[in-house]
Amino acid sequence: MDVAAKKGGIPLQWQMLIGFMVGLVFGLFANAFAQGAGWVDFLTTYVTGPIGQIFLRLLFMLVIPLLFSALVVGIAEMGDVRQLKRVGWKTLGFTVVVSGIAVVLALTVANVFTPGAGVDPALANSLLEDAREGAGAIIQRNAEMPTGPDAFLALIPTNIITAMSANDILAVMVFALIFGIGLLVTDTPQANRLQDAIEGVFHVAMKLIMWIIRLAPIAIACFMFNLASVFGWDLLIRLSAYVGVVLLALGVHMFVVYPIVLRVAGGVSPVWFFKGVQEAMVMAFSTASSNATLPYALKVADENLNLPRRVARFVLTIGATANQNGTAIFEGVTVLFLAQFFGVELSIGQQVIVLLMCILGGIGTAGVPAGSLPVVALILAMVGVPPEGIGIVLGVDRFLDMCRTTLNVTGDLACATVVSRGEPHEDEPVDAVPEPQPAA
Repeated sequence: MDVAAKKGGIPLQWQMLIGFMVGLVFGLFANAFAQGAGWVDFLTTYVTGPIGQIFLRLLFMLVIPLLFSALVVGIAEMGDVRQLKRVGWKTLGFTVVVSGIAVVLALTVANVFTPGAGVDPALANSLLEDAREGAGAIIQRNAEMPTGPDAFLALIPTNIITAMSANDILAVMVFALIFGIGLLVTDTPQANRLQDAIEGVFHVAMKLIMWIIRLAPIAIACFMFNLASVFGWDLLIRLSAYVGVVLLALGVHMFVVYPIVLRVAGGVSPVWFFKGVQEAMVMAFSTASSNATLPYALKVADENLNLPRRVARFVLTIGATANQNGTAIFEGVTVLFLAQFFGVELSIGQQVIVLLMCILGGIGTAGVPAGSLPVVALILAMVGVPPEGIGIVLGVDRFLDMCRTTLNVTGDLACATVVSRGEPHEDEPVDAVPEPQPAA
């Protein structure tokens, strides 16, 4: 239960929505009536911009210790290796199957509605030249990404401290997975004390993050003011077809695929589920980061969904990087949109390659804002589409990033709910937590 609700105040999720609307309205006003004015530049440069960055930095500062401790303790509390294998295989199965459905859905709507078709080739080339500068940093980042065997080897850190300092989330997760298995199979007093200490790190990180999240309404207002004051509705109108197709695919996956999976595989009411996770959805939409939303996802999984804590910690920490259906949908639609935009015909074989790469991209994409753009650039280059074309969609990427991150986080919680079915629950007292409601 939210602190504000206990005291009779406004619940945090409503505070965040109010902050979102306030920032959006004032940002649109500034874009319409004061675009280029000195006070707007001053406000975004010295006030709203730094406030938003401070909020994100405070969250990211604690993400590594939270992710490491949650995954290690979640594995160590499994009880035995057989239970870990069971939960792990169920999580992997959910991720692969639902991500595959997401990409097929994305390719279907992109082929049916062809949002990038009919563009004048001269205009496309002109926009490509304008996009090269904006996409330069992303292309460079993509060039530096390891591929092939090097990408696999990069998952195993040679120095965990270096991996943490570089925010190499996947490498940290691999180390935490191995370390957690080591704790699970080591039954000594010293190992038990170490497990208690790591769990203490988890509790401290969660407490600090809950304090930081109280600043979320202010930070969200700043984010939306910056976005709306710069872009207004201009880019959304120019790219309305592309945005509409992405939102359609995300919406179908959110409100059709997930409810069916929750009812059939999870045995719970979709209405109960969405009511319980709304706070995490608002935070995901606002921050556009699965990693930054992880502490809130853990909170609602425990307090609202009443999931077994060891299962929720394992699934949600893995899912923050590995289960990103929204990212897979975005990548699929974006690749086909840009291929249509530049008049590149993709064969069925090439679209199958896009499908497989989007599934893998959804599994391995960093859970940070714009983390999927390097993967999109890689896929574009593979199928013969100018990778600089991603610069064309940069103007609306922040908004779409917020939407796909909401789907990612909801998918993580849906996965945790499905995987938790049939798993034993800890004998831990939890106040004011509703029991899971079976599907009607």
